[in-house]
Amino acid sequence: MPEVPRQSPSESPQAGGSAGKAERPDSRLVRAAVRRAQQGDREALHFLYVRYAPDLLRYVNSFLHDHHEAEDVVQNVFAKLVTAIGKYEEKAVPFTACILRVARNAALDHLRARRAVPTEEVRVAETSEADTSLERGLDIREALEELPTDQREVLVLRHVMGLTPVEIAGTLEKTESSVHGLHHRGRRALQGALESRDAIPVVAQSAA
Repeated sequence: MPEVPRQSPSESPQAGGSAGKAERPDSRLVRAAVRRAQQGDREALHFLYVRYAPDLLRYVNSFLHDHHEAEDVVQNVFAKLVTAIGKYEEKAVPFTACILRVARNAALDHLRARRAVPTEEVRVAETSEADTSLERGLDIREALEELPTDQREVLVLRHVMGLTPVEIAGTLEKTESSVHGLHHRGRRALQGALESRDAIPVVAQSAA
């Protein structure tokens, strides 16, 4: 199986544009790159990697809370994509929703595999940092972990990944109305959890 190169997120794709500011999901360039990748075009695969890797890394890390493990999961996702992309059908689901779903499942599989590791070790390592911004980040992370899984995923996809409710619905295979309901309940629950920690509800107050 061809090795997927570890490229810098700032590197420009062959087809034009930049990874951080590429077109909206399933743009003309993305659809064209998917079709070429299905035909074995390595430049097209490289384009998809540079386009999606940074977003997938943030998404996977929201589950694992470990940047290096998240990198490994994302690398595995793209390594499998080399062969799996041939089975993708554009009419079935947008490519962006498809690859996010694959990354989500891979992250959850990785999480299940490491459950034997005592979580207290992770907490000790995190709380050893004295910086205020890191403490606030820990508050938000712990507050998110208290939420039901579906509410947490909607908040992460909306406020970390920047997806629209329609895109979130496609990624999680839910209706748009249910996404709005989960988002509303999740924001309210997150705000309560943060207030109980005397932390500023930064995410809960952001725009819907």
